[in-house]
Amino acid sequence: MPASDAAPNSICHEAAQAASSITELLDVIWERTKDAIAPASPAQLRLMYVVDRDDGIRMQAMCKIVASAPPNVSRMCDRLQAIGFLERLPCPDNRREITLRLTTAGKRHLQRLRQQRENMLHQAINSMPSTERRALAKGLAGLRTQLTAAGEEPDRPRAHSAA
Repeated sequence: MPASDAAPNSICHEAAQAASSITELLDVIWERTKDAIAPASPAQLRLMYVVDRDDGIRMQAMCKIVASAPPNVSRMCDRLQAIGFLERLPCPDNRREITLRLTTAGKRHLQRLRQQRENMLHQAINSMPSTERRALAKGLAGLRTQLTAAGEEPDRPRAHSAA
């Protein structure tokens, strides 16, 4: 490999390692904040995030998105329904299918959780020098663009169809 290619690859590797490290750190922090207010497991929260983004999603589509078998997804839905965060409704165009919706309590719960996380991130980012804040914002926007373009955003189904 030419010397000129080594530096960009090294920077790319360092950036990927840093992003991975931050992701792991945020996972730990999110788990701690979740434990303070969340009666739902991480898998159940992920399901709630998907339903929040795609209100009325079909159960079959949810199984594909979370890469889990229907009985497992159904058990998660049972738990979320029991604590009042989710409701299952017949699909309007196919009564044999089930659609998922967050209840008002479920939406409020996600809002509280997101607000706690955003407050924590705001405090950390606010304590950074302004040049680092600008670089972070630009870098994260670029990373999101690339991940979205590469199809790495599996939690956003394109349609309600289960086909």
